[in-house]
Amino acid sequence: MFDLPTFSLKDKVSEQEWNLRVDLAACYRLVEHFGWGDLIYTHLSARLPGTDHYLVNAFGLSFDEITASNLVKVDLAGNVIDDTPFTINPAGFTIHSAIHEVREDAHCVIHLHTKETIAVATLEAGLLPYSQYSMFSLSSLAYHGYEGLAVNADEKKRLQDDLGLNNHMLLVNHGGLTVGLTIGDAFMRFYDLQKACEVQLLLQSTGQAATLVPQPILDNIYQQANVVHSGITGGQKAWPAMLRKAYRLDPSFVA
Repeated sequence: MFDLPTFSLKDKVSEQEWNLRVDLAACYRLVEHFGWGDLIYTHLSARLPGTDHYLVNAFGLSFDEITASNLVKVDLAGNVIDDTPFTINPAGFTIHSAIHEVREDAHCVIHLHTKETIAVATLEAGLLPYSQYSMFSLSSLAYHGYEGLAVNADEKKRLQDDLGLNNHMLLVNHGGLTVGLTIGDAFMRFYDLQKACEVQLLLQSTGQAATLVPQPILDNIYQQANVVHSGITGGQKAWPAMLRKAYRLDPSFVA
């Protein structure tokens, strides 16, 4: 049995940074709760406002071990900023740094290897308009082809170009990704993307013909989706409820 180092940064960082750490740690716990984790792999990152510094998980910890204090602060190159006993997975941060580098609005980046997003990303037709969940993703969805493990710096430019100004991405053979101005926005976008993939695979598993949303309705829902998932009615509205859920599940993430 290996005990984790325990320490608190609550009184050693600004209130703004501490609150961001708490929200991101809660998001890791929620990802674990919903069964979206992948052992110690995949990452959620959040930018510290007004800086080029980002918070990301310590390499080697499962998501239910993440706390506000053991999140690691890094720069765009993945260099650890503060004194900490933990390190990060540089290869895992390649995707996140690529997006943070060019998207000022992407304060939070969530990249996960759920089996459903991998499956739909790898289907030739990709995500289809089978459900209301897909409406929120299809209105701002990009794809990125598989190039192997994300360790090649040359891939960053291609990933940036593929994402563009979109907020959802399916990485072929790899998984899903969402970005947001807040942690709540990125989380809710991944929730919708995940649900859309789950519904699609469930429908396709029946072997029966399924009804696609007609294009005129699709176009109108795109506009509605942009309203529903912006401002107070988007992640900002749902996130407080999710944060309360994280506290109920296990408040140890606040340490």
